[in-house]
Amino acid sequence: MRAIWSMKDASLLGLSMVVLGFWWLCVAGIGWAAGVSSYQVAQKTDHLHRAKIYLAAGDYRRAIEACEQYVDEAPSAEAYVYLTYVYHATQGYLDWLAARDEWAKIGQLSLSFVYQGARDLVDPPDVLARMAKELLYEGLRQQFDLAAAMANRLDRPTVDRLWQQQTAWKQKHPETWWASVPEEWGW
Repeated sequence: MRAIWSMKDASLLGLSMVVLGFWWLCVAGIGWAAGVSSYQVAQKTDHLHRAKIYLAAGDYRRAIEACEQYVDEAPSAEAYVYLTYVYHATQGYLDWLAARDEWAKIGQLSLSFVYQGARDLVDPPDVLARMAKELLYEGLRQQFDLAAAMANRLDRPTVDRLWQQQTAWKQKHPETWWASVPEEWGW
C-alpha cells in the first residue's frame, strides 16, 4: 500500500505552513504597528489640542497638565519642548500682566494653580498677588530649565528647530504669543 503522504509532500506542507504563518505575523504586526501609531497620533492630538485650548483660555495649570500627560504617554524631545514652551508661555503671561500692573489677575492665576476642588470654595487658598508672581515665576523657571535639559538630551537638532519656530512665533505675536503655539506645531 502506498502512503498517502510522502516525506516530500510533508516537507512541502510544513514549509507552506511556516511561510503562511510568517506572512500572517507580518500582516498582523503591520496592523498592530499601525494601530499603535494611530493611537500615538490620537494621544498627541488629544493632549496637545487640549493644551492649546487651555492656553487660549488662560488656564495654564491645565495646559501644563495636558503636556505632562503627553510626556508620560509619548516621551520624546518634542514632548519635552512642548512642555517647556507651556512653562515659558505661563511665564510670559505673568510678565505681561505684571507690566500692565494687573496684580488681581496674577492672583487669579496663582489660585488656579493651587485650586484642588470644591473644598477650596469654602477654604480658599490665598496668596498676595506680588508674592504669588514671584513664587510662580521661580517654579516655572526651574521646571522650564529641567524640561529643556531633558529635551536636549534626547534630540538636540529637533529642539533647536522647535525653538527657532517658537522664537519666530513670539516675534510675530509679541502681545499674545503665550495664548497659543506656533502654527507649525500642528496642535
